[in-house]
Amino acid sequence: MKFIDEALIRVEGGSGGAGCVSFRREKFIPYGGPNGGDGGDGGSVHLIAAPELNTLVDFRYQRQFRAVNGQKGMGSDCTGRSAEDVWIKVPVGTLVMDADTGELMGDLTHPGQTLLVARGGFHGLGNARFKSSTNRSPRQFTPGTPGETRNLRLELKLLADAGLLGMPNAGKSTFIRAVSAARPKVADYPFTTLHPHLGVVSVENHRSFVIADIPGIIEGAAEGAGLGVQFLKHLARTRLLLHLVDAAPDDDSDPVEAVRKVAAELKKFSPDLATRERWLVLNKMDRVPENERAARMRDIIKRLKWRAPAYAVSAINGEGCRKLTFDIMEYLEKAV
Repeated sequence: MKFIDEALIRVEGGSGGAGCVSFRREKFIPYGGPNGGDGGDGGSVHLIAAPELNTLVDFRYQRQFRAVNGQKGMGSDCTGRSAEDVWIKVPVGTLVMDADTGELMGDLTHPGQTLLVARGGFHGLGNARFKSSTNRSPRQFTPGTPGETRNLRLELKLLADAGLLGMPNAGKSTFIRAVSAARPKVADYPFTTLHPHLGVVSVENHRSFVIADIPGIIEGAAEGAGLGVQFLKHLARTRLLLHLVDAAPDDDSDPVEAVRKVAAELKKFSPDLATRERWLVLNKMDRVPENERAARMRDIIKRLKWRAPAYAVSAINGEGCRKLTFDIMEYLEKAV
C-alpha cells in the first residue's frame, strides 16, 4: 500500500561574506598598498537520502533550516572563513518540489543520494582585487551575494511496515488512534473501517514506522465476503502483522476461534502471507478483571499453541501500547 507523507519546509543558504577595504600600514613602509581580503562563501543546504529514516514525521517539529553566512574579509590579505554546509536527512524515495512554483527539483531514490536545494552566496571581493597600475589605492569592494531561499514540499510514498488484522470490532481503529496521529472512524458496530488507514508511529526522534489498518476480516473474505480480498492485498507488503483479537467480546464468542478464522482466511488468500511474522495482540483487556488477565492470556496462548510474541493491551486507555510499539520498532530495525 502506498502512503504519501508530506512536509513543508523552508531552506535558506547563507550569504557570502563582504570583501574588506584595508591598506598595509607598517613602520618604515610609507607606501603600503591595498591588502583587503575576500569574504568567505555562505553555506549551502543539501538533502541526503538516509536509509535509516522511513517517514517525514520529524519535520513536524523543525520546518526551517538555515546555513550560516560566510565570514567577512580582513586586512593583511586574510580571507574570511567559508561557512559549513547544512545536510538534512530525508528518507529514501523522497520527492522534492519547489512549493512556490511546483517544479520537481529531484527524487532521492538511492541511499546516500544528495540534492542541493539552496546554494550559498558567493563571497565578496576585497580592495586588493582592484589594484592596478592606474588605481594604486582602490577603495572598491563587493558585498557577498545573498544565499538562495526556497520553500520546499517533500513527498514520500511509503509502504506500511506493520499491518493490523482481525475480526470486525477487534479494536484495530482504536489501536491505531492510540499509537499514531491517524484518526479512523470508531464506533460500536462492525465495519466502521471501510477503507485502509495509515498512521505514522513516532517512537522517538528519528525512530518511526508506518502502520496500516484495514477493514475487519470475516469468514469467506478470501472469496470476497464482506469487504473482500481487495483489502487483504494491502497487507502483502508489510513486514510484520499484528493480529488483534477482542479478549473479552460482548457476545461471549471465543477469541481463539476468532484468531483461527482470520488465520484460515490468510492461508486461503496467500500461503506466503500466512507464514509472515505475526504477533498476537489481545485487546480490550480493561474489560477483564485485573486478577484474571494473566490467566486469560495464558489460556488463549495455550489453546492456540502460539509461539510468536503475544501482548495484552487496552487501546482505549493506551495500556501496554507503548511497550508494543517499542518492540515493533526494534524488530523492524533488526529486520532491515
